[in-house]
Amino acid sequence: MADSKIEQYLIDLMITYQQIDPNLWLLDDEDHSLQGVAVMQADPLVIIRAEIMDIPGSNLLELYTTLLELNANDIIHGAYALDNKKVVLIDSMELDTMDYEIFRATLDSFSLALTQHYPILSKFREKTHD
Repeated sequence: MADSKIEQYLIDLMITYQQIDPNLWLLDDEDHSLQGVAVMQADPLVIIRAEIMDIPGSNLLELYTTLLELNANDIIHGAYALDNKKVVLIDSMELDTMDYEIFRATLDSFSLALTQHYPILSKFREKTHD
């Protein structure tokens, strides 16, 4: 039996996760394309977040334009944002009104963004030299 509505939804969706603490779950589900996605309960909100990449040192105008265009045209639930020198994908919902369908739709939106936007955003990643 799940301890929370969020955990029950994760179980029902058959998503692989690790409970980090009572209000934090880290998704690590390759089959659903949800690796490294955090689900946090911060009453009264549920926040779903994934770090996408470091903000690069160049091509910032093109990156920011691309992120805004993806937000406007290609993401139904959530948005790209900047936080602590990182590009993140984030969404928040009210815990009391969040139902299974909305939770599932948000995770589906994240899954699509993480897979379909990777080739678009990867060109902005800074190259590391060994």
